[in-house]
Parts: sequence; structure tokens; C-alpha cells
Amino acid sequence: MKIQLEKIGSDAEKSFYLLHHPRLNDLFYWHFHPEYELVYIEGASGTRHVGTHISSYLESDLVLIGSNIPHLNFDYGVKTAYEKEVLHLKPHFKNKVFKEMPEFSNLYTLLERSQHGIVFYGKTKAIIGKKMKTLYGMPPFEQFLEVLHILHLLANSQEYELLHPHPVVNQYSKKEQQRLKKVYEYVDAHYQHKITLDEVADLCSLEKAAFCRYFKKATGNTFIQFLNQYRISQAKRLLLKGKNVSEACFDCGFESLSYFNKIFKRLNQQNPSDFKKEHHKYTDQPRRF
Repeated sequence: MKIQLEKIGSDAEKSFYLLHHPRLNDLFYWHFHPEYELVYIEGASGTRHVGTHISSYLESDLVLIGSNIPHLNFDYGVKTAYEKEVLHLKPHFKNKVFKEMPEFSNLYTLLERSQHGIVFYGKTKAIIGKKMKTLYGMPPFEQFLEVLHILHLLANSQEYELLHPHPVVNQYSKKEQQRLKKVYEYVDAHYQHKITLDEVADLCSLEKAAFCRYFKKATGNTFIQFLNQYRISQAKRLLLKGKNVSEACFDCGFESLSYFNKIFKRLNQQNPSDFKKEHHKYTDQPRRF
């Protein structure tokens, strides 16, 4: 499946579009679109892959994604029963409505900030999640007012974390995005085993040195850094499911327990055993990858 510029909705007259319980958990859907996206998922634990950011979410997630930021569907690989609500907001809303009206200045700032990718947590996530689950059944005008209210609450919340230190600008062509998708999909399918630079370079029809330069320029990380991030994200999911540290290490493709511990601590500021213990007193705080 080729990466594509996703076309949102079928009604050109609407400023926003709702997806109620979309099911894409069996599909690796790496995509982007000009619409701003607010996604809420409940009853699932999975991978949050937005731009170059990779982390895990536990039980539920609420994320605002800026315009044209490539991202993976949040329900990919989820096996549990879950609920998912997605709100797409057309880009003209930001510059033609929010920017021009002083009363909406905080909403304009929110959408500007969304180019970093934003994860919300705590009471904000609970309140907005509940509101999003009621949007689908509302008449259009009431929907519109509730969408504005949701954005207002998000704009004034302090319970959030930026997924990227700088705004994400998708400046790469569809061909380049397709290359990245091939790499991401290959890593997802083979991260439990050894992956070499030669393998992924061949996948992109590039020499190894050229691939390394391309990947670093496209993502800001070396391929090894990306692979370690992805494996650690999967290891965290296994730890949260009850696997011990050694099992999580080798099940995610690491060949050395000491190296696994070193990378885990570098990315999470704690070792895997402490992370596992902390889960038992989980308090719905944001978790960094």
C-alpha cells in the first residue's frame, strides 16, 4: 500500500468531519493530510507514532496532530475491544476564522502548537474523551458549538506534552514518504530479529551510505536510533503486559541485556525494572518514549 495524501470526508461544505469508531487495527496506515486531527482512543494500549516521535500509550490516548504531519493509526495492532473517535478540522479554520477573530486567538495558538503534535493527559483527557464520544449523535449546529468548546478546553489546558521540540514541517515528496513508510513497516514486521543497514537500504533502492544520509535528513535520527526507539516502545508494551525485563529485551530484538538496559534508561530516564514497578501505581501521567 502506497502512502497517500488522505482525503477526509465527502461533504465539502463542512468545516470538520467526524469518524465514529473507525477500525484500522489490522492495517499499518502511515499517512498524512492537511486537516488537523484530534484522536481519542479508549480501551487499548498501543504505539503513538507521530512524525518522528515514537512512544507507548496505556489504556487510552488523546492527541492533537497538526496539518500534514505523517502519523500511524493509533489502533494499529490493537487486539482488545476499544472505542475510537477522530475529529478532522479543515485547515482554513485556522487562518480564515481563528486568526481573523480576536475571540478565537487561543484556538489559533492551539493549532499553531499542534504542529509539534500534542498529547493530553489527566482530567483533560477524561473530559475531552467523554465529550468526543457524544459528538457523533448531535445535530450539526450543536456539533459545531461542541467542537469549539472542545478546542477551547484544550487551548486552556496545562495537562499536555509536546511530542516534538520543534514544529514538524512535512517537506518531503510522496515518493520520499513512501520510502519512510517502507522502512517503518519493515521495522514493525521484523524488529524482533536482527535488522541490518544493508537490508533497509536495499528496501529503499539506495546504497548504505546514501540511505543513512537520507534517513538522518528525513527523520532527524540515525536508523539505529530509530530502531532502538521502536524496540524500546514495544518492550514497554510487553513490560506493561507482565513480561519480565529479560523477556522484553530479547523478544524485541535486543541481543544484550546490558545494552537494552542502557538504551531503555537513556530514552526513559529510568531502567526497565523501575518502569515495570511504576506501572503498578500508574496515575495517568504522560509517559515519554
